[in-house]
Formats: sequence, structure tokens, C-alpha cells
Amino acid sequence: MSDQNFPIFDLGAFEAADEGEKRRLGAEVDEICRSTGFLAIANHGVDEAVIQAVWAKTHAFFDRPADVKQRAKAPYPGYPYGYLGPGTEALSKSRNIDTPPDLKESFNGGPLAVPAGMTDPEALGFCYAATIWPDGPEGFADAWKAYYRSMEDLTARIMRVFATALGLDEHFFDSYVDAPISALRALNYPEQRVAPQPGQLRAGAHTDYGSLTILLPQPGSKGLEIITPDGQWTPVPPVPGAFIINIGDLMALWTNDRWVSTVHRVVNPPPEEGGMQRRQSLAFFHQPNWFAEIACLPSCLSPGEEPKYAPVLSGPYLMGKFKSTVTAKPN
Repeated sequence: MSDQNFPIFDLGAFEAADEGEKRRLGAEVDEICRSTGFLAIANHGVDEAVIQAVWAKTHAFFDRPADVKQRAKAPYPGYPYGYLGPGTEALSKSRNIDTPPDLKESFNGGPLAVPAGMTDPEALGFCYAATIWPDGPEGFADAWKAYYRSMEDLTARIMRVFATALGLDEHFFDSYVDAPISALRALNYPEQRVAPQPGQLRAGAHTDYGSLTILLPQPGSKGLEIITPDGQWTPVPPVPGAFIINIGDLMALWTNDRWVSTVHRVVNPPPEEGGMQRRQSLAFFHQPNWFAEIACLPSCLSPGEEPKYAPVLSGPYLMGKFKSTVTAKPN
């Protein structure tokens, strides 16, 4: 898969289109989501200054000594936010595949505010838990929050594209995602100085858990791969000026598998292709409201067909998936 044949969707053109053109463009997205579940979003309107600021601050954070980064660590295994050092996560475990820990470190943050009236103890203790901010670099939290807000806005707009693609009213999903429990994750895949263990990847094969993910890979970086319809692992190229979008498990459930929650991973490319070099990315995991019931859409059922999945609540589903990936044990 190259830049030339990777699907790129012009979001600005969709938003400026009339209803007929929106339906035509939506049909294109429907076809993409039926096949690979991955596409690039161009003309997205996100301020480049906001992107560059969070790139700079997260890069500077990962440059800090290990003991300094650990001052922002998650306070216990299973806590969702703060710094997670190397060896603390194995994403393949979410698919019941036992592998060595992933070769990465991350900083993670959740919603910037708690909705009025939220009293559910699991929600407050998990998705609305406090982000453990680092004490530097200066301006880190401000840059992070500005990017998070930009991603919240972008995901709401993309969900309207998805509604159109599914033949629904453009605002169908609005009430499901007006208080999302999304998370932002900055990922750093350090330079590899020794060979990985057998089966050890930078990020093990997995699907994402929510409605959609917005990925911003480092320009020119390699290693992200998906399983395409032919069953082959296929590289996904970074597209200049665009975000990479992929469908998550809950969107597949919503659509009764009409749309694909594609298995993907980050591999260790050969050294001659830069595989040993440091790689960084930003991933925004969009998750519907905590209490949103995700049940098969009637428009995604043929006459006489039954839903493949029982309805789930967004928050508890996410919590169970996340905790299955944690490898470290409590002291």
C-alpha cells in the first residue's frame, strides 16, 4: 500500500457540499470502511500550530531521563493516565495472544472535564481519573489540552461523515458522543540497540476499542501495518498533512460488522529501512459517552438477520479491554 492508493478523504469538501454530494462522498467512506477500515483525513482544519506544539512538547518529554519521566507515572497498574514506561503493556493480550511486552513507552491523558451529574464510581475512578501531568517541559499541559480539544472537535465532525455514510441523519451520533470518554496517547518507540525477543513488536497486533482512532504518525516513519482483505499484513504510509483514521470495535458492533475494526500492529522494520530508529506518534482514541448503549443499527440489518453482538455500554466495555493489556503486577 502506497501513498498513491491509500484512500484519502477531503473533510472540508464534505462539509461544504450539498446534501446530494454529501451522500455520494458518504458512500465512498462506506466502501472504505467495509474493506479496510483505514483512511486518511485531509483538509481537516486543525491548526498546524497546535499540532507542532504538541509534537515539540511530547518529544521533549520523552527525551527526559527515565527517572524524571517516572515522576509522572501511573500510580498503580491499571490506572489509565500518566506515563507508562517500557515493559508495561502488551496489546496482543487484548486478543488473548501472549507475547513479550511491547517496545514502547507512552504518556496518556483523558477527558479534560467531568460532565455535570456524573456519579458512577467506575467512570469517576477510570475514564475520569486525573491525568498525572509531568513537571516539564514547560507548557506541556497547555499544548496537550489544545490538541485534545482539537481532536474532540475533529472526531465529532468525522462521526457526522460516518452517519451520512451509513444512510443516517448527519447528526444521528451527536447524542452518543456529546460527553465522550476519549483518551489521547503520545507514543514513543525508542531506538532499538538490541534485537527484540521472539514475537516482540513495537505494538502487538490489536484492534482499537472505541468508535474511531485518529493517528498522527511521525512524518516518514514506517512500521504501522494492517491486515487487508487478502489476509496479508500491509504497511500503512504516513500521508503528509493528513490524519490516519481507523474504525474501532464499537463501530463494528454498531454496524454488525458491516464496517471493519481492522487488526493492526507496529512492527520492527529491518535496520536498513530505519527499523532501529526512534519513532513517535499521537493517537486519539474516540470513545462514546460512558453510558452510551452501543447496539446494532437497524439500517445495518438485512431482513430476517439478527445482530451478531449483544448491546454493550461504552465505558465498561472500554475498561475491561484496557485492563486486559496491562502486564505489570501490583507490588
